Amino acid sequence: MLSDRTLKYAEDVTTALLGLDALYRAENDSDQDGLVVLDMSTNHVQERFNSYDAAHQRFATLKVQADSLPEPDRKLYYRQLCQSKLAFIAWRKGGLPFEHQIRNFLHIPAAAASDRDLDDLRDQMRTLLNNMNYSGDLVSQCQAWEKSNRVPADEVPDVLDGLLDEAWDRTVQRMKIPASKSDGMRVAAVSGVPFNARCNYLKRTVELNVDPVLTRAGLKHLAVHECYPGHYVQFKLRETWYRDGAAPADGLLSVVNTASSCTFEGIADNGMRVIDWIESDDDRLMALMNRYRAGIATSAAWKLHAEGQSVPRVTGWLRSQSLIGGEGWVANRMGFIIAPERCALIWSYWHGEPSVAPVWERVSHERR
Repeated sequence: MLSDRTLKYAEDVTTALLGLDALYRAENDSDQDGLVVLDMSTNHVQERFNSYDAAHQRFATLKVQADSLPEPDRKLYYRQLCQSKLAFIAWRKGGLPFEHQIRNFLHIPAAAASDRDLDDLRDQMRTLLNNMNYSGDLVSQCQAWEKSNRVPADEVPDVLDGLLDEAWDRTVQRMKIPASKSDGMRVAAVSGVPFNARCNYLKRTVELNVDPVLTRAGLKHLAVHECYPGHYVQFKLRETWYRDGAAPADGLLSVVNTASSCTFEGIADNGMRVIDWIESDDDRLMALMNRYRAGIATSAAWKLHAEGQSVPRVTGWLRSQSLIGGEGWVANRMGFIIAPERCALIWSYWHGEPSVAPVWERVSHERR
């Protein structure tokens, strides 16, 4: 259990975060999702800030107060969370170089995926595709694999519904979900959006972008990432544990560009491993492809925002590297990384999985 002091501190942080979100939405109506993209709180009154200077003063005070918390992990986390918001405030007030956004929003190195990392992923995919008897260069192999595994667009919602059903069953074999299956997610097909899929927890819908070419293995990944044991389960546990007095109030919020972003996405990206659902070479290839796609997305974002390359040039580069997914995938990734309020967040997918996976493997089964 967390200490009473930490639980009280979390209440203060929550009201401050809601206040910063309100200030940001008031001065920037172009970002419909805001800073707090999910708010499960019902009785938290947002703190009122009349300026970013006032918000800065509040989060600077909260950062100092974090150092007096008794739990070392909470002390570190809340200090970093406050630093993330202070950087966000600095960005809104006068701008912040892109590399500083990555480093100070997310607390990770400000560098794109290296050529060595991307080459290694391509080599692993090529070895696997060779073993699966696909011939030609890597592009040809990936296109042939995608063609043989493609799910027709009109069948995608039904296929994903079936995968969600199985993902729930596999998840409850390994952990308790404090809800019945009827509380789970429904599929809503969307188009022209800057994401592959999104967990709309409050509406209990997984919004699936049907513009990219989709495969069964890719849909399995989205089922576990967005729903079970990914984001739906994360939100359900946070909400339930807070109600039971065992979790802090800020867990009721999903806040972008913050200290928890990499861990949040890393837990979801480890979903296939958590429920032991990597069953075939198709699943193994998709796992490598997801890592590769996360890597090239950081490279594209770096070219655009750090190097100042043009949107058409970066789009062409991303298209040349994408291997699968078609124009729909290129368009949604570019939509993500073009957005000033989201572009740094793409790093959370690159750093998340390799941060969480070793911890999952290290701990005992009883602690998982």
